[in-house]
Amino acid sequence: MDVFAALADPVRRSLLLRLRRGSARVVDLAADHSISRPAVSKHLRILTDAGLVDAVPSGRERHYHLVSSGVDPVQSYLDQLRRAAPPIPEHALDGLDIEVRRTSRECRSTPPDTKENTA
Repeated sequence: MDVFAALADPVRRSLLLRLRRGSARVVDLAADHSISRPAVSKHLRILTDAGLVDAVPSGRERHYHLVSSGVDPVQSYLDQLRRAAPPIPEHALDGLDIEVRRTSRECRSTPPDTKENTA
């Protein structure tokens, strides 16, 4: 799986942010999200295939953690863009800022049980 495709899903990005705090089991990650354990496992498989996450077996469980070098392709791509593109004027980002705030507000106001179970 391509790193960019893996990062395209908001649930997977949320799982990565959770793993930034430290390793976790599927059951721990499922408790933090409004999706099932099988759905979390599917997302973790995609993140693992993309090289963003790794799992360490511990008995019958696996502890997932971030792979710091997993984001190297993203960093490299962004560095290339920064070198090639002219600076973006501040006012050009106003629309994006408004959209991000609106989406964030909508996410906070949507009850957890109505959010889609995506994988």
